[in-house]
Amino acid sequence: MNYMKSKTDNIWDVIVIGGGSAGMMAAGRAAECGARVALIEKNDTLGKKLLITGGGRCNLTNAEFNTRKFLEKFKDDGKFLFSAFSQWSVQDTLNFFNTRGMATKIENEQRVFPASDSARSVWDVLVKYMREGGVTVISDSPVSDIIVSRASMPKATRERRERSSHRMMATRERRERSHDSAKASLDCVLCANRKALGQNGSSRRMTATGVILRDGKEIHANAIIVAAGGGSHPETGSAGDGFAWLKKLGHNIAIPTPSLVPVAIKDSWAKQLSVVSIADVKINAIQNEIVHNTNRGKILFTHFGISGPAVLHMSKAIGELLKSGEVVMSLDILPSLNNEQLDIALKDLFKKHSNKKIRNSLDSIIPSALAPIIIAKCKINPETVVNSITREERMKLIACLKNLPMRADKLLGADKAVITSGGVSLEEIDPKTMRSRLFPNLYIIGDMLNIDRPSGGYSLQLCWTTGFVAGTAASKNIL
Repeated sequence: MNYMKSKTDNIWDVIVIGGGSAGMMAAGRAAECGARVALIEKNDTLGKKLLITGGGRCNLTNAEFNTRKFLEKFKDDGKFLFSAFSQWSVQDTLNFFNTRGMATKIENEQRVFPASDSARSVWDVLVKYMREGGVTVISDSPVSDIIVSRASMPKATRERRERSSHRMMATRERRERSHDSAKASLDCVLCANRKALGQNGSSRRMTATGVILRDGKEIHANAIIVAAGGGSHPETGSAGDGFAWLKKLGHNIAIPTPSLVPVAIKDSWAKQLSVVSIADVKINAIQNEIVHNTNRGKILFTHFGISGPAVLHMSKAIGELLKSGEVVMSLDILPSLNNEQLDIALKDLFKKHSNKKIRNSLDSIIPSALAPIIIAKCKINPETVVNSITREERMKLIACLKNLPMRADKLLGADKAVITSGGVSLEEIDPKTMRSRLFPNLYIIGDMLNIDRPSGGYSLQLCWTTGFVAGTAASKNIL
């Protein structure tokens, strides 16, 4: 792998825009298939976001080896991904890293981490993979635009693209009739391409031919893979730049919004628990006394509110509810016990520590930092000896432990989000290759795609799979 600070006007087989997880996988795979590959990265180093994922530990995938079950986590988008995952699965990901000397381990909720507990181990494997293929990295080189021009294509390919263009146009027209929307730029591109495909007697259509760097210099290639990332953690360079280029080319872009994002809490007591985690909590999102969303899992209190897998998974739903009014997040601190079982547990606990004060007696069932908050909410004197706790007070404790309310304030921004929701419409992507249906040599992967997914390794697996598939397809340069 070569690093270049100076720019080049050479024509490459494949250009990859973005040196994150998806981009590095795509570049390495295209090079492995024999292509001359240039990876263009806006930062001075690769994989800045990768190195901070999972708190620096990198949850690289989820150990659900049944592809259909794995893709169920992507809901309706799972159908789109099935073809790609038949080419590169979870097992392929583990084999890729394991055979290259990186041991892995499986933790709670089937989350897979490097045995080293360091994202650097994942980074090292990807960099070595690219180096083995001879990928040239052009670093510190922000892209400002994608170059397109007309190019000839074989008759059979032209006819295939024409059919695809007609289907795209029909889909777009149905959508516009249903929503009474104005003509979008996609229509213009599709119309132009439709004419270029033969309706005007021409055998030429628009193709992506290269990129323009921010300093004005151009780099050209036979195929381009866009892996510029979504909008989460913009401090790492993932600021959604690629969406502007693709929108300009006519792609339909769902506006990226923070997803899998922590929730700020209004209640001051929650902020007092900063860095306290609870392994198993059930959360109900309540509005107007109606439970709208429920999740269970680990939570983490922070200086601004609450995070952790259980919260992240329901954050999008909470954000939607907040648009229409106040949302109360009710915590069941001990979801494995019903009220009757918890009553028995408290009786046993108080019997065992009969001479202790209540403030020192709950540590065995809840985090010690949470105990004084629970006691205060139940209006129990913390100096009360447990053998004098009344049945009424015990019922108050049970009610609070099973239903601890906190008021959601807002979702935090993209700088705190694990991913952003939104991106390029899947209707405009060939699921077998990740190729744009608008441009025959343009590929779009990873966080650029409008695919929602949960936390737990699913996002990075999406990057590995789409990167591999696009790298394979682009190396063939099928026009």
